[in-house]
Amino acid sequence: MIFMAVLSALWALSAAAQEQLPAVADNGTSALPNGKYEIRNEGIRAFFIPYGASLTNLFIQDVQGIERDIVLGFDNASSYDHTAWHPHFNGVPGRYANRIRNGTFSIDNETFHTSLNDNGGLDTLHGGADGWDWRNWTVVSHTTDTITFSLIDPAGKEGFPGEVVSYVTYSLTPHQWHIRMTGLSNTEKTPIMLSSHTYWNLDGFQNPHADTTVNHTLYMPYATERIATDNILIPTGDILANDDAFNFWSEPKKIGTDLSPSSLLGACGYNCTGYDTCFTFGADAPSVSAGGDWRQSPIATLASPWSGIQVEIYTNQQAMQVYSCNNMNGTFPLKSTQGFVGDSSKPRVVEKYGCVVLEVEDWIDGINHPEWGRDAFQIFGPSDDAYVLEATYDFLLNRELVAEHAGCW
Repeated sequence: MIFMAVLSALWALSAAAQEQLPAVADNGTSALPNGKYEIRNEGIRAFFIPYGASLTNLFIQDVQGIERDIVLGFDNASSYDHTAWHPHFNGVPGRYANRIRNGTFSIDNETFHTSLNDNGGLDTLHGGADGWDWRNWTVVSHTTDTITFSLIDPAGKEGFPGEVVSYVTYSLTPHQWHIRMTGLSNTEKTPIMLSSHTYWNLDGFQNPHADTTVNHTLYMPYATERIATDNILIPTGDILANDDAFNFWSEPKKIGTDLSPSSLLGACGYNCTGYDTCFTFGADAPSVSAGGDWRQSPIATLASPWSGIQVEIYTNQQAMQVYSCNNMNGTFPLKSTQGFVGDSSKPRVVEKYGCVVLEVEDWIDGINHPEWGRDAFQIFGPSDDAYVLEATYDFLLNRELVAEHAGCW
């Protein structure tokens, strides 16, 4: 009943807004020929598919008024479940995002074992071998500016206890993308921790001077600490202060400033140079402080000095995983809406560090670290309130940043 009340309110709002906008294909009732569903609003349009409840395209105009597609993906919906390499493109990893140590956790002194699908069977990643972003969700509602997906995850699937019903609603308001993810445990206590696994390149791979995101600036004013991990990225239990290469909190910093072995070798796993790091937010963050409104202040700002596109991220979550696309190796193709079409001198592939993933979520593997006190945010039963993740991505144009870097390319 909680879910239906929430969804009814969201649908009512979007129905009022859609009267002012042009209709989507088939009046918003079915997918386009490429299998995608479009939603739009002033200054922003986006496409989604049921596979993983995934975002496939996000179009924003830059400082020159040119529309850029600023997320990775495929041109056709059918490509997502046919590729041998599953990069979790812009979907909803679940029932538990990120890694679970040894694929094992305990609730009320009962131990559970989840699908071991990472590091040669040493841990569980993003919900296991058939996690939520491997599955086709149901389209519950689709209007001009909003789309809602649903998924029923049976008890015992991938080793998780209890049935969970989840809804994910994506909506657009002028220059903003909103996410609301909910999960309701129907039968017994179970971990629920979701995220949005979006791959960003704010230049749409159309910057003639750079094919990576190392010149993007990142600012996380509340991220003064991070979760320490071992060489396969499993949390050790330690919480570290973010100084030197991990200091994105004191001022905006280019992602590539410290992308060197001398600063970050091993930071993203064995013999890996880059970021694959869970940054936690301090007590002054609006999503953490008692009585705080998460909409008051962004927890992260990503900006490109070339396109001028800037996104400010607001969320009710208390951590964010930053991944600098260390594993990209120049073999993954761009979409037809990205890169330099017809220019053979510009490879139409994603190079190492060619993107950055910013995953709003709770503390990774918190179910195996009771000393962190995350159970109230990660363990849900039939008598508990629903799990809720909310986030807003506010798109702006940072002309000052572009002017500052003019002539620096």
